[in-house]
Amino acid sequence: MNKAELITAIADQTGQTKVDVTQTLDALLDIIGATLAQGDKLQLTGFGIFETQHRAARAGRNPQTGESIEIAESTSPKFTPGKALKERVAEAHKPK
Repeated sequence: MNKAELITAIADQTGQTKVDVTQTLDALLDIIGATLAQGDKLQLTGFGIFETQHRAARAGRNPQTGESIEIAESTSPKFTPGKALKERVAEAHKPK
């Protein structure tokens, strides 16, 4: 599912217009991004937690040449699914 399909599905389920759903979804994604950029986490009970993960600088190896390289420190977003989401997915993929 892509963003356009998600917007259509939400509009169909809620009865809102696609324009309203698009504005709401864009606002949600903007807020999640801004929260993570500030270094805070966002917890949606039953769905999951959006947070940042810091990785320290480390030594790596170029797989083509075998040469040792220095990998810079980085901070990246991380999503941890909640219990209800995990259970829903597991139940949907259970062998019958």
